[in-house]
Amino acid sequence: MPSDLLRGAVAVTAALVLLTGCSSDDATPSADGSAAPEPSPSIRTLTPIPLPPEPPPTGRIEADMRQSSRDAAAGRMEVWVDNDTAGEIVPTRIVYRDPRYRGALPGTRLRAIPSQSERGFPLYLPDRPACDHPAGRGTVTITYGDTVRTIPVEDSTDVAGRFTRARCTELAIARVAHLSWDDEVPYDGKEGSPGTLTLVVRPTGRPGPTLTIDTVSGTPVLAPVGSDVWRPDVTVRGTDEPQRIDLPIKPNRCDDHAFLESGGATAFKVGVHLDGKPGQITLRMSIPGAADALTFARGSCGALSTVSGGG
Repeated sequence: MPSDLLRGAVAVTAALVLLTGCSSDDATPSADGSAAPEPSPSIRTLTPIPLPPEPPPTGRIEADMRQSSRDAAAGRMEVWVDNDTAGEIVPTRIVYRDPRYRGALPGTRLRAIPSQSERGFPLYLPDRPACDHPAGRGTVTITYGDTVRTIPVEDSTDVAGRFTRARCTELAIARVAHLSWDDEVPYDGKEGSPGTLTLVVRPTGRPGPTLTIDTVSGTPVLAPVGSDVWRPDVTVRGTDEPQRIDLPIKPNRCDDHAFLESGGATAFKVGVHLDGKPGQITLRMSIPGAADALTFARGSCGALSTVSGGG
């Protein structure tokens, strides 16, 4: 048996030598006697162009407000602090103040901010903003070491303002009726079938403003059937009877990315008029309702595709 192994090794070595010879630079004639085309030259690795050096620190500390869909679902926003000083900052206290909120909002997840880096600090939103002060601009006060600095907060997407307007609209609507989603999204269980999303309206029983529910927008996962938005066009008074508004629903997308990445999959924008004044709120499903809605969407979709389009 060892001799057989030796002979096999010799044969493999000989084959490799022959292959090496076949791949030499000598041109091999083709069937008509002409020389075969030269092989393409190998692609050389390009030397990367070095990036310019970082500019020196300006000595400034700046802040801006941001909010992801997951932040919104958790009832928070984030103040991002950009440390453009020469040294690390280790905050021991961060406080956000805004005339639209009745009190200061403490920053959470305090941690070091290296030089020329930025870090985000969650701020949990108040249940009752100062609805009589709908305008203003926030500041953040940062305490680190023996230093206390207060700086204005840039809010280019109006995170704080949008929350204030929406929450104040929610509080005004609550004086007329309580709005919620039914926890069940029924459908026939077949792939491609629509379901039914139900908006439940429970008036307070007290006279007051008139509420008109104009539109309901879909989400990255759930969409209206046969329309870009739902248009209930329902008028509600506080003394009306409870009612249920059925909205035909279908999956908006059937790829795994939509299901895995969307923090707002069951958060619907509701456009209203309250005594003639327009407003918009985000109405979220309960945890059991969201689970049933996503179960419907997956069932109606069937097999989910990948973002690249594969099965």
